[in-house]
Amino acid sequence: MDSYEIPIDLFVSKKNPRHRIITTSNGFSLRFTDSCSDLVFSVDPIPSTKHHHLLADSSGETPYSIAHNQKAIWHGYKKESSDEKDLMFRVERTTNTLSRLEFQVYLNLTDGDGNPNKSDFKMRGSPFFRSCTIYKGDSIVAQTSLMYKLGMQKVIVPRNKFRLTIFPGGYVDHAFIVAFIAIFFDGRKLWI
Repeated sequence: MDSYEIPIDLFVSKKNPRHRIITTSNGFSLRFTDSCSDLVFSVDPIPSTKHHHLLADSSGETPYSIAHNQKAIWHGYKKESSDEKDLMFRVERTTNTLSRLEFQVYLNLTDGDGNPNKSDFKMRGSPFFRSCTIYKGDSIVAQTSLMYKLGMQKVIVPRNKFRLTIFPGGYVDHAFIVAFIAIFFDGRKLWI
């Protein structure tokens, strides 16, 4: 877990197609950079699998892999695993309309008696507007937004690059947040 006292901004963009590795038809590649354009995290498809992505940090370490196992369910595993024993989180899409997506995120998948736990995080937003808010209870943990909405009218910023702000306090593992954002935008082909 990372513990910071100030909000952290990362800039999210789709990977340049000319640098793209061989992907499945539903593959996506995202880059998360800091304000100096240094790579902090990347999410890339695994070429030999369908709907399985690796999240890597700037040192090349892979904290999590993400698998889209069912129509509206994603699983996050430790490192490059896909074994059930390495399952770290499950994300379920609960709302899917043209203008709105909502997800429930479960970190501890069962309680001590084997019953499903309540969700730990929620994600809500609109992929077209690059808006996603991640909540833990009633607190906002992280939020994305298009850059032009942040007072940058003098700079031309394409819609395929947007800002992710991770707020301080409580439980905030940046790699988890990046994985959640990758899941939120998974399968979104419209990157105008």
